[in-house]
Amino acid sequence: MEIALYSATMASAAAETGKPYILKKCIALLNSCASSIPKIKQVHAFSIRHGVPLCSPDMGKHLIFTLVSLSGPMQYAHKVFDKITHPNIFTWDTMIRGYAESEDPAPALCVYQRLRVSSVQPDTHTYPFLLKAISKLMVLKEGEKVHCASLKDGLESLVFVQNALIHLYAACGQAQSAELLFNRMSMKNLVAWNSVINGYAVNNQPNEALNLYRRMGLEGVKPDGFTLVSLLTASAELGALALGRRTHVYMTKVGLDTNLHAANSLLFLYAKCGSIKDAKKLFYGLEKRSVVSWTSLIVSLSLNGFGEEALELFREMEIERLVPTEITFVGVLYACSHCGMTDEGFAYFEKMQKVFGIVPKIEHYGCMVDLLSRAGLVKQAYDYIRQMPIEPNAVIWRSLLAACTTHGNLAIGEIAREHLTSLDPQHSGDYVLLSNLYASERRFSDAHELRKTMLKDGVRKVPGFSHVELGNRVHEFVMGDKSHPQTQAIYAMLSEMTRRLKSEGYAPHTSNVLADIEEEEKENALVYHSEKIAIAFALINTPPGSPIRIMKNLRVCADCHIAIKLVSKIFEREIVVRDLSRFHHFRDGECSCKDYW
Repeated sequence: MEIALYSATMASAAAETGKPYILKKCIALLNSCASSIPKIKQVHAFSIRHGVPLCSPDMGKHLIFTLVSLSGPMQYAHKVFDKITHPNIFTWDTMIRGYAESEDPAPALCVYQRLRVSSVQPDTHTYPFLLKAISKLMVLKEGEKVHCASLKDGLESLVFVQNALIHLYAACGQAQSAELLFNRMSMKNLVAWNSVINGYAVNNQPNEALNLYRRMGLEGVKPDGFTLVSLLTASAELGALALGRRTHVYMTKVGLDTNLHAANSLLFLYAKCGSIKDAKKLFYGLEKRSVVSWTSLIVSLSLNGFGEEALELFREMEIERLVPTEITFVGVLYACSHCGMTDEGFAYFEKMQKVFGIVPKIEHYGCMVDLLSRAGLVKQAYDYIRQMPIEPNAVIWRSLLAACTTHGNLAIGEIAREHLTSLDPQHSGDYVLLSNLYASERRFSDAHELRKTMLKDGVRKVPGFSHVELGNRVHEFVMGDKSHPQTQAIYAMLSEMTRRLKSEGYAPHTSNVLADIEEEEKENALVYHSEKIAIAFALINTPPGSPIRIMKNLRVCADCHIAIKLVSKIFEREIVVRDLSRFHHFRDGECSCKDYW
């Protein structure tokens, strides 16, 4: 019916004479009937055949607007745009918007530069669209130039421009700058709140995100789905499971728990907090499961040391005839890497390419290097890096250096460190890894010289800390921490832990203390590691039998790993530790990693 009406209207227009009438009819057809790209092309062809000039500003304006509204090809829109002799600001804005919403937003900047040269004055819509494109490109310097231009044009104070500027700075990792702009807004809308909170959440500043969320509540602003996803991201980063669960309850109450995007964020939260039971319950309770949902649980199981379950879930996903993504395979390869399944890892890597046609990216190659490195195949890992078709990044060389430290290969370790010096010279962890490698070889003078170089270059070692959530607070501890109000009780529990550990046959793993000091000093240094202090704090503040969750910013050492296994057995607690690279689930004297990490 619609097609018949459309054809009849076209025929009627053709029967009339006069270009103004044809132009009006073509514009009317674009506005009412052009619901697809072929129909747009048909109207465009009709206008050309009946004498409407290609340079017509009115025809061009409506044609470009219809194309952009249907997410049509921007190459087509640009060809139409180039024919228009004097496009008005609406047409310029439409072109910038089209590119901003496309997969390639870069040409939006070129269009804006042409606009400036043509002396057309930007209006209230120009900057929001342009800043959206710059945010996607994450080019901060261009964003700052446009910010200055909006100030000069007197448009910076408009709410849509302010929202776009806040989003720009947040997207470019400048969350503080975003908040400064936000605080200057006279009327703060929900979009602005969400942009700043999300800016902090995705830039590893979860405390700031949570503080802003609390302020939002105090000012009587109700959150929406976007706010809650950012809140879940911040909670996951901190390992604040209780806060995440309260957010889940609120989402259920307001009906947002059925939203697939929100549900996937909840899966991410439970995974990052080491609560696999909750993640599985949520996943199997979903009415619809997207590839993202399956991938989230596969990655979650991999991170938490349940590699066999992750691979079984991947096989279930294949039975459901869902097509895995490149991120799904990162989870699969990670599972193989952290479970010592070297042959299976290479089989899946080959399957990813041959069966699913996925071209390996740097993350996949990183997993393969990690797979070989963790298996102690340091020479093979080095050879694999040299044969990679893409340039290895700092993460890959760092995996190799860590393996050299663990498995004692100084020659390759020094090669890896040389590459890291050029790729990421300010990363303190690389100095520490090589220093530890020297110390393990009893080359203490070389280790000392390396530490001196580190100080001279202004590289500061990242201090280790551990988080534990209790009530509405996240408590942080560092090595030898005595700043907590409960310090006396914590250290009394530490002494009790040490006494009971020794009665179970525990002997401190002093080989981890790579310093030229006496054995007794090494033992004392191990007692006061941040994760042990955090566990002692949890033991005196939580009911017997309840699980303990610790978040650590560095890799857990071998001594702490041995000690925590025994603590889980002695005190009959499940202890979940999230370190820099994975989760360890300790229960009854065993760990989910099976001592392979």
